[in-house]
Amino acid sequence: MNTIEQFFATKNIRVTAMRLLIYRFLADKQVAVTLSDIEKAFEKADRTTLYRTIKTFEEKCIVHQIDDGTGVTKYALCEGDCNCEINNDLHLHFHCNLCNETVCLTDHKIPQVKVPKGFVAEDVNLVVKGVCNKCSS
Repeated sequence: MNTIEQFFATKNIRVTAMRLLIYRFLADKQVAVTLSDIEKAFEKADRTTLYRTIKTFEEKCIVHQIDDGTGVTKYALCEGDCNCEINNDLHLHFHCNLCNETVCLTDHKIPQVKVPKGFVAEDVNLVVKGVCNKCSS
């Protein structure tokens, strides 16, 4: 299995201590997180460094943004072979109305959406809202 450092090398990302820490933090989460969640986890870190790390991860297809309708952008790790391509890598997200958590449902892919001629799709986001398995128990 590849190490995080090797994975970063495949994405042309320089390895730094903060990038390793944030990657591990995201990998340990079962839910999408906000920038505020990351700031709370690393409260002694510079906010700009945290933001730049997330933006670098997003640009290099390591994380993806989720707009779950709450007004706060959330982030989750992409699947290992993801290129964040609109035709191949899109999956459902589930937002729980009770606990406010959002999870990736990577086994449930979004079907390709054909837009009318002259339109150019740049992003597709499909969020299912309801009650998650933890809250419904």
